[in-house]
Amino acid sequence: MLTLLLIIAIVIALLILLPATVKVVWQYEAGVVFRLGRLATTRKPGLRLIIPFIDRMRKIDTRVVTLDVPSQEVITKDNVTLKVNAVVYFRVMHPETAVIEVFDFRVATFQFAQTTLRNVLGQSDLDELLAQREKLNTRLREIIDAGTEPWGVKVSMVEIKDVELPQTMQRAMAAQAEAERERRGKVIHADGEFQAAQRLADAAAIIASQPSALQLRYLQTLTTISSDKTNTIIFPIPMDILSAFAPKVLGQILPPAAPPAPKA
Repeated sequence: MLTLLLIIAIVIALLILLPATVKVVWQYEAGVVFRLGRLATTRKPGLRLIIPFIDRMRKIDTRVVTLDVPSQEVITKDNVTLKVNAVVYFRVMHPETAVIEVFDFRVATFQFAQTTLRNVLGQSDLDELLAQREKLNTRLREIIDAGTEPWGVKVSMVEIKDVELPQTMQRAMAAQAEAERERRGKVIHADGEFQAAQRLADAAAIIASQPSALQLRYLQTLTTISSDKTNTIIFPIPMDILSAFAPKVLGQILPPAAPPAPKA
């Protein structure tokens, strides 16, 4: 009977001590071990043994964490009120520092990202926010990374996701874009007229240097319009063409002039 009780006591002790002694650290984790309240070591992934009731292990996830920063109401440098949200990607590079230096590195990074987003965008113009977003993303990443570095956190990327503009500002920007497109259309049309005028001037100069070219062009035009037999086309004939035939035509139409009367 005594032996049976001893075996039961040993089994119970093992059941109590085994969970406190054997720890499993996953591949994406780091086990920070404290011994009597002081930092002892950091255990790598795998099956690890610690001293029960003396050592305490805290597991830190070292994977990339996606932090969604909700919409923040921002007043830009040119006094435009808008709402902006962003996303922050970070990971723990030094597990010991992340445990010792800050109470909760996730909450701390989240709050710091919010304030940094408002401060940086408050120092920027609306045009810079819309046209140079990559520049602002880089600036946000550098500031947040510098602030979280003492906590052992590395910020790898910051992206501004959405910019919500007031309705009045959207209408004003739409009118500006429409006016800009109309201006470009007028400029393109004027350039086309200018190029056409230049080509006509060049063609007139060539024809003026060779008068026969005008006659050839005239005959070519007649050949082109003669193929359409469904319409009556009135085409003017230049007098230069008839000048060669004018004496003969006039001789057939008009009677010969009377000889002058003899002088007395």
